[in-house]
Amino acid sequence: MLLHLAVWPEVEEYLKTSSAIIVPIGSTEQHGPNGLIGTDAICPTAIAHEMARRITVLIGPTLSVGMAQHHLGFPGTIALRPSTLLALVGDVIESLLRHGFTHVYFLNGHGGNVATINTAFSEVWSSASFAGRDGAAPRLKLRNWWMGPAVRALSEELFGDAEGSHATPAEVSLSWYAHPEAVKTVSMSPEQADTGPIRDAADYRRSFPDGRIGSNPGLASVEYGQRILAAAVDDTLADFTAFTEST
Repeated sequence: MLLHLAVWPEVEEYLKTSSAIIVPIGSTEQHGPNGLIGTDAICPTAIAHEMARRITVLIGPTLSVGMAQHHLGFPGTIALRPSTLLALVGDVIESLLRHGFTHVYFLNGHGGNVATINTAFSEVWSSASFAGRDGAAPRLKLRNWWMGPAVRALSEELFGDAEGSHATPAEVSLSWYAHPEAVKTVSMSPEQADTGPIRDAADYRRSFPDGRIGSNPGLASVEYGQRILAAAVDDTLADFTAFTEST
């Protein structure tokens, strides 16, 4: 069930049998010459929606803007400061806890969000500690969809070292499978981008002028995206099931 397509009595009924929810979270940032700007939000959304077809679970609205200041040298990127994302994630969690959700599972599509999301979890738990609450602690988890064993094995099989670390052929393929109408055909030179550190937006644009880091998204395809989605759903279902069974 998708939260944004539900009515409140349906959510109230859902809470009688489950107190878990999946919240996709990503970013709105450049993904190289052929990767969609919404890739980091599209990927976890596609995975979560496919999970909802297989199991009974409530899927929250995708938080599609993230901590992406280092991409602001590329037109189209929209970024939140860490403090803004921290407040956003915290408020989403507190809202859900208010209604009786106990297990909040953030399915993440953007590495730049990780530190801030984990800090938001610490803020929620700290607030409970300082308030002297004696009830069960909220169960909060961050899951990076690309880190599952099935996805990693498939990415290695399909792309090897050309997977890189940003604008990867795996994420581009998955976003294309979700939106085949938006596939872009672009030539890239060199085929595989250089690697290296990133800092602020100007430094990123100078070091990686087309936006890629270590990757060759020219290898991406809709067909590969279908396979990556299946692997990601298998990985995430196993992880989410273990999470909801935790006490």
